[in-house]
Amino acid sequence: MNTKVAAFLSKHNFINHVDVKMTAEGLLSDMRAGLKGEKADEDMIRTFCLPPEKKACNESVIVIDAGGTNFRSCLVTFDSDGNASISDMEKTKMPGIERELSKTEFFNQIASNLEHLKNKANRIGFCFSYPMTITEDGDGVLLGFSKEVKAPEVVGSKVGECLVKALEEKGWNKIERITLCNDTVAALLAGASVMPSSEVSSYIGMILGTGLNAAYIQEACEKCGIKRQIIVCESGKFTSVNRSDFDFMVDAKTVKPGSFLLEKSCSGAYLGPIGFYAINTAAKEGLFSASMNQALLGVSELNLIEISNFLEHPYSTNTILGKLCAENADEEDLDMILQIIDAVFERSARYGAAILIACAIQTGMGKSAAKPVCILCNGSTFFKTPMIRERVYAQLDEILTRQSGIYWKIVSCENDITLGAAISGLI
Repeated sequence: MNTKVAAFLSKHNFINHVDVKMTAEGLLSDMRAGLKGEKADEDMIRTFCLPPEKKACNESVIVIDAGGTNFRSCLVTFDSDGNASISDMEKTKMPGIERELSKTEFFNQIASNLEHLKNKANRIGFCFSYPMTITEDGDGVLLGFSKEVKAPEVVGSKVGECLVKALEEKGWNKIERITLCNDTVAALLAGASVMPSSEVSSYIGMILGTGLNAAYIQEACEKCGIKRQIIVCESGKFTSVNRSDFDFMVDAKTVKPGSFLLEKSCSGAYLGPIGFYAINTAAKEGLFSASMNQALLGVSELNLIEISNFLEHPYSTNTILGKLCAENADEEDLDMILQIIDAVFERSARYGAAILIACAIQTGMGKSAAKPVCILCNGSTFFKTPMIRERVYAQLDEILTRQSGIYWKIVSCENDITLGAAISGLI
């Protein structure tokens, strides 16, 4: 790394080469405390469910995927062979993103978004990607919103029950069952549909997109008073993370400062702003040439897509930073900006890897190469941000397999969250 960049990052307490093993150990300790009902950052939410043993056949289910920026809804139909088809897909904005909504407004907006699916099935699989306590009937009590959703009256409500009431008021037929699941559970269930239990020893689902979270299968634990089931960690709430000056700047402008610290360190909603504040601060401190400093100070914001595209194509003038560099930067300026952005992405990958390592260890499985732990990762940050996926794989290979003797296999499937949510609706 350029010595000027290294000194700059050190000055602002930005550590890109986070100790992955140590972070994983911290996450594990917190997870185990949460399972025992002790004080913990992560909620360790019990779901009372496992992947189904048999494929769904000749069934239809309405699927809702609410999380991040988008609200998606569709109908999933399983044929006589268990093959799934998706129809009536619509996408709109997540209620509560643009303005604060009351509880009634929030559920009425969701009901309106589902009008195109009215009475097309009597079961709903609702992937609701926010912290919830899952009840044994499959409903979920909202613990709090993340990802900048503004609907505080909804906190503490049974989401499924409230939605069914809103649908009935709009003339829907009786809903036989509505099942709430987290997107990590949907990812895990989709992974289980790809890799049968005869070929793997356990399953993990992780989301690294707008937000961050993971779920895994917890084996029965007498000390914890828990049966074998899927556990949602709420990994993004982990607080024992290094915070740079740039992290504090970003956190101060969020809806809930001081919360979801791990999520804010590595998920897509925050990587762009972190990169922006790092580059902006560097320009203010005169790290670059005079003309480049002045040009950068004229930029008011940068998002993840912008800085990702710039890192992949630094000589293209189709990005804000690319155009500014073409007009103002010398070779060292370009090198330093790229290194700052790469440092932000490196840290994200390391935190993502630490979560997967902690979950894999906690499953207690994967001791044989013939029966690895199946991992399904979802999220644009994981797949589209330069070098994040590759760096996660490298850490898993080194720490899980080489050092710990735990074998793993990352799988993917098309429309994974939709498929997993549909499966949850039929459990």
